[in-house]
Amino acid sequence: MVYSVNVVGAPSSAYVHIPFCRRRCFYCDFPVSVVGDRLRGETSGTISQYVSALCQEIALAPSLGQPLQTIFFGGGTPSLLSVEQLQTILTALDKQFGISSKAEISMEMDPGTFDLAHIQGYRAAGTNRISLGVQAFQDDLLKVSGRSHAVSDIFAAVELIQLVAVPEFSIDLISGLPHQTLDRWEESLEKAIALSPTHISIYDLTIEPQTPFGRYYKPGDRPLPTDETTVEMYRLAQKFLKNAGYEHYEISNYAKPGHQCRHNRVYWENRPYYGFGMGAASYVGGKRFNRPRTTKEYYRWVQNGAMIDCDVTPPDEVLLETLMLGLRLAEGVSLAVLTEYFGKEKVKEIERCCATYQEKGWVEVAGGRLRLSDPEGFLFSNVVLAELFRQ
Repeated sequence: MVYSVNVVGAPSSAYVHIPFCRRRCFYCDFPVSVVGDRLRGETSGTISQYVSALCQEIALAPSLGQPLQTIFFGGGTPSLLSVEQLQTILTALDKQFGISSKAEISMEMDPGTFDLAHIQGYRAAGTNRISLGVQAFQDDLLKVSGRSHAVSDIFAAVELIQLVAVPEFSIDLISGLPHQTLDRWEESLEKAIALSPTHISIYDLTIEPQTPFGRYYKPGDRPLPTDETTVEMYRLAQKFLKNAGYEHYEISNYAKPGHQCRHNRVYWENRPYYGFGMGAASYVGGKRFNRPRTTKEYYRWVQNGAMIDCDVTPPDEVLLETLMLGLRLAEGVSLAVLTEYFGKEKVKEIERCCATYQEKGWVEVAGGRLRLSDPEGFLFSNVVLAELFRQ
């Protein structure tokens, strides 16, 4: 029985979670550990202990014989690692799996958390793609979001990235922040474009219940922008970035031609991947597994052998995952591939379900692929997916 359209073959990608932050942003629901403004990898025993456990987990993982083509250091704030700690983790990955000479090695970094020596060291260790957590270009919006950097730190960070000539450079922005207006959003877009990154990610603020924002606000509360305003922010980003030469290749992501994020495409194409570190998810052998979300539980799990104890994802769930992830991409999903793995009748059900949304102009079927239109289909993707999930 084939349980996933991409379960055949070994994973060739690895996500590595580095949970440490100077402080927790007010919207953040990720598994993170706050170390304050003064500590980083060179001076923190906590970070050193975590790196040791992380490398132990990597060494316990089954090697399935395929070298890594993409590695993504996410967080948290991976740029709080020392150069030596980053190299230690990469060495552990290379020893266990091998790393392709052409691998994309991405690292999330926050402005103000690294200097020239750090970024030169990260680059020398193999990092060739940086995702910079900018979020906004207004100091008051950064402060109200709990960010640890200022706008001046953004420009200083970009100067260092450009000085070292990192091949791939992405900027993250958040729309829908408290007190954010269309004019201020336009200003952030213009300033991001002016820095000429190869990639820009646009995320709409989600109010998570267990966060400070979840305590401060309920959906619809002022000073949050209205739903109508956030929709216009999405349309504005699509217009500005496409006019600036960026391809809208995924619902939240834009890239200059030839500069899409190879690692993130692994997720959207529902391909297998390793995950390492506190709270990290993996998808190996048809099994999706989330690691413990606290350091104490994570250390205990690693000490007990880092066993993955979960069931193979059932075929119906794999189909829904394939649609949910694949429809995020501008090219959508292949109807021929869906038919091969899930059968003609199931694909006919999907097409019947989407007929109403085709009439609305949200769903398109062309070239043997099912996809959402840009921007309206992307804006109403949750509506379309909810209907598909009811089938």
